[in-house]
Amino acid sequence: MKPEVLSFKPQVGWSIEQILEHVTLTNHFLLILIRKGKRKAIELSTKKDLKSVLESYQYNLQALDAIAKHKSFNWIRPEHMEPKGDKELGQIRSLLDDQIKECKELLKEMKNGEGTLYKTTMTVNNLGKIDVYQYIYFLCQHAKRHIVQMQKVMNEYSKFKEAE
Repeated sequence: MKPEVLSFKPQVGWSIEQILEHVTLTNHFLLILIRKGKRKAIELSTKKDLKSVLESYQYNLQALDAIAKHKSFNWIRPEHMEPKGDKELGQIRSLLDDQIKECKELLKEMKNGEGTLYKTTMTVNNLGKIDVYQYIYFLCQHAKRHIVQMQKVMNEYSKFKEAE
């Protein structure tokens, strides 16, 4: 993608570079919670009957699907998740790659369903208590939300260039 598209500032919202930086910042903080949850879930798996928990497990991912829809709910993100513009695109790409790899590794470490055993409160969109797998799904849905936002920025850029 051309640098002028990546840095194009739409009338409302962030540039694609800013969106990508925001995604890496959000992932960073979500991964802190996911790592902690994974440790606690694996610890709980030695104390709880995982098989019986899994037999009654409710997937209930529908509540998390709204996270993928841009502007589907009101949320004011914390300041520490605001892009500052201090990362180069190469750094952002590398961070995203590392974060995706880490999610895959975390899932491998909880391959028997352990992630269902530990829940933490998610305040975004009043989701309440969600388990470690649902946190990972949230992370993916958040990225999906911003892919839609980036598409809108590209569309606005195209219209801007046509009008020139």
